[in-house]
Amino acid sequence: MIPADATFDGTFPFAPHVTDAPGFPMHYVDEGKGEVVLCLHGEPTWGYLFRHLIRALSPTYRVVVPDHMGFGKSATPPDRSYWLQDHIDNLERFVLALDLRDITLVLHDFGGPMGMGLAARHPDRIKRVISANGPVSFGQADQVDRLLANAATAPWFQWILKAQADGSLETVLGQLGYTILSTLKLNGFEDHSIITDAWLAAYGAPFATPADCLGAIGWTKGFATGMHRFEVPDAAAIRAIRTRPALAIWGMADRTLQARYFLPLFRDLFPAAAVHELPGVGHYCLEDAPDLIARLIADFLRQS
Repeated sequence: MIPADATFDGTFPFAPHVTDAPGFPMHYVDEGKGEVVLCLHGEPTWGYLFRHLIRALSPTYRVVVPDHMGFGKSATPPDRSYWLQDHIDNLERFVLALDLRDITLVLHDFGGPMGMGLAARHPDRIKRVISANGPVSFGQADQVDRLLANAATAPWFQWILKAQADGSLETVLGQLGYTILSTLKLNGFEDHSIITDAWLAAYGAPFATPADCLGAIGWTKGFATGMHRFEVPDAAAIRAIRTRPALAIWGMADRTLQARYFLPLFRDLFPAAAVHELPGVGHYCLEDAPDLIARLIADFLRQS
């Protein structure tokens, strides 16, 4: 776990906040005032991914960015499971503890199904949905088929299945603090010009020891063993969320969550919504094109 006051040479200068509402110390950023923009990261990142967006939006909005269990500055409890439903449970407790309402979700990677799980349970609290290379799985009939078809061609998912089969998954991911750059690159990280010692430290520090890697191991192992379960929205939740303003921003160089499989999920749920396909931008779109994405999101918030 990263020290709460770590700023990584000033690149993450936000005041730390911690809540025990999910049953462990969960760190979050809470910057600005106004409508709530809730940013949800995925694997193997943390709130650092949203640092540029926090700066861009916090003068006008309240930007809330939790680090999920086992990631970033949050604790990595050794006695918890790290399946999707556990993360949804944690997020629900977090949102209720802070009483967040009129939420704009910003979803990246597994933050997608996590945020949509929250939307299934509390559609009344969701005002807008923004997918930034984050799947909006929300009861679509073909969501599992698309996930499996994507996994059949995505290098990251192919490695997960191979490593689980040969018994190396936990050993390899237990060294994630040392291999973080190669992991990010495998998934689709394109802009090498931003790599600095501080940047590498920010993404590697959460995984200093094998015990610190339980979150990353748990998420990948959950996929390999079929333990993740999408939240199933009821008909009322689907009707409500379909009416919300929505935006998709997708880095088309994403090798892990390929647009051809996941943008149709978004378009099925939000057929009238704008979709921005960004050529040359990878899975970590908020690293590859932070200024463009911040501008697209700010414009969307103003217009909706």
